[in-house]
Amino acid sequence: MTNFRSPNFLQAHVESILEFYRPNVRDHAFGGLNQNYLDDGSVFDIGKKHLVSTTRMIFNYGRAYKSTLDESKRSEYKALAEAGLEYLQRYHWDPERRGYNWVLQDNRPVDQTNHCYGLAFVILAYATSIETGVGDMRSQLYTTWELLNEHFWQPEAGLYADEASPDWHVVSPYRGQNANMHCCEALLAAFSATQDPVFLDRAYTLAKSVAVALADKADGLIWEHFTKDLSIDWDYNREDPKNLYRPWGFQPGHQTEWAKLLLLLHRERPEPWMIERAANLFDRALEICWDREYGGILYGHAPDGSICDDDKYFWVQAESFAAAALLAEATGETQYWQWYDKIWEYSWAHFVDHEFGAWYRLLDRHNRKYSDQKSIAGGKCDYHTLGACWEVLRLVNKMR
Repeated sequence: MTNFRSPNFLQAHVESILEFYRPNVRDHAFGGLNQNYLDDGSVFDIGKKHLVSTTRMIFNYGRAYKSTLDESKRSEYKALAEAGLEYLQRYHWDPERRGYNWVLQDNRPVDQTNHCYGLAFVILAYATSIETGVGDMRSQLYTTWELLNEHFWQPEAGLYADEASPDWHVVSPYRGQNANMHCCEALLAAFSATQDPVFLDRAYTLAKSVAVALADKADGLIWEHFTKDLSIDWDYNREDPKNLYRPWGFQPGHQTEWAKLLLLLHRERPEPWMIERAANLFDRALEICWDREYGGILYGHAPDGSICDDDKYFWVQAESFAAAALLAEATGETQYWQWYDKIWEYSWAHFVDHEFGAWYRLLDRHNRKYSDQKSIAGGKCDYHTLGACWEVLRLVNKMR
């Protein structure tokens, strides 16, 4: 049987994912990195770039450069991270309106909406570059931090707003937890890269606001959607439970992702509530959404506990096995290592492509693929799977 806790296994799996992208990752036509891949690694929709994938791929290759054991690939990974950074600043960044283009086609903007979610990943990309020594992005990190706070920070709520018009003049009344969750993640990375306490302070505030104040409005679980005054919007996207960034329903993957973030925060500023909340979020998510018949974690459940979306997404499994490992470390309870192994066994059997490499993006409840699109701009570049493996690697290496 595969030892999913083995550092050798985790490192080899990281390299196998990177190897999937390697032959076609450079976009020689438009610059930067290709973002749309079929199962066999061939590229489709060339020239389509999404801010989320550009920044996540910078994270992927920056971390790969720092962590690979294959010295022959270090310079290659560094060059790919640098190519992503160059594209981010040359084409996504619009100096005239001081915003990042959300979607580009053939290097021309087709969607210039300003998203807090997007700025979170820009901060993550710049923080990764600083921590790994890929480029000198400190000034860009702080410029983006100022932009985020100037346009989205809501001090009375302790949260960021979600979306603004291309000219920044109109800020949507919608408030969502997802953008704030990824801001928390990015700011923890920024603190790790710079040791500037301003980033840790804000990550702490976001964690308290979402995982405590907002969660307490929904019986301890984290709902996705809120009005401007932070009342729960139970009906937002009710008819669109499969929305890519704003799905309706409780998302078990976001409960476990917050569990992971709370435990990462606990490393830097430990308080008992962080472990307690993390365990509660993880336990309840798996209790409701683990598929006892076909395996894996279902995508979403309604407030009454019924399943509202029985698809299975790659990122939910990845974030959950990372959270399980961190909970095992934090609590000393063996049940979390058992969950780690169980989630990995399912993912190894159904999500990992043992022929071409990397993970499939989306399966139905019966673990069947919907399409041959393995990665799509804005939707998947294996940042979740790579990040989860690196997080567990750090843990198991420390335990040796």
